[in-house]
Order: sequence, then structure tokens, then C-alpha cells
Amino acid sequence: MRCLVVEDEFTSRRILQRLLSEYGECDIAVDGDEALDAYRLALENGEPYDLVSLDIMLPGTQGQEVLTALREMEAQRGIGLGEGARVMMTTSLSDAKNVIRAFRNGCEAYLVKPVDKAKLLDVLGKLGFSIAA
Repeated sequence: MRCLVVEDEFTSRRILQRLLSEYGECDIAVDGDEALDAYRLALENGEPYDLVSLDIMLPGTQGQEVLTALREMEAQRGIGLGEGARVMMTTSLSDAKNVIRAFRNGCEAYLVKPVDKAKLLDVLGKLGFSIAA
């Protein structure tokens, strides 16, 4: 599994990177613009991400906008809905407005912080990743 963790807060970023690194290569981005650059480069190099863990509140381009842009990049390359990276929103925002907007923008999972290994493994399993506990 190849994943990208997009998180501006150091502790959350390290926790997610540590947990996901157990299952494959894990890159990080500290803001929305860096995430878009990393995602674009991965597609251009023919090494797309399988999973993107995306915070909503980011410096620069916000997570909801990043999600929309990722899906647009995929569409421009002929990657159909459900064929691209699985996007898991990882955020402290649990209000219905943000949750609904994220799913409408194309995320497949929504994980409210704090993230722990059990919650993460449950979500990864639901996304179809074969993860041994």
C-alpha cells in the first residue's frame, strides 16, 4: 500500500505516519498545496497513491478543496470514480455539514480524531485493504 498523509499538526502527522508505515510506503505533506504537488507527481510518475489520509483544516488550500482537486486530477487522467486513491478524511470536525460535504466531494471514509490503531485498522478494512492486525 502506498499512502500520503496530509496533516499540518506534527503529533497527528507522526501518529498516522507511524501507523500506516507498518503497511507500506508512507509520504507526508504538511499543507494542501504540498499534498496536491505530491499527488500530481505520483500520478505523473505512474506510482499513484492507494490511500490519502487528509485533514480538513490545513494551511493554504483546505482539505475539502484538496479532495475535489485530487478527484479532478484523476478524472483528467481517465481514472474513474472508485478507481483512484481511497481518501480517508482524518479530522477533528465531526459536524454533519463537513461529513456530508466530504463524501459528496469523493472521500470514502471519515475518521474523527484522535486516531488510534483499532479505529484506523477498522477503516482500512472497510476500504478493502488487506491489513493484518
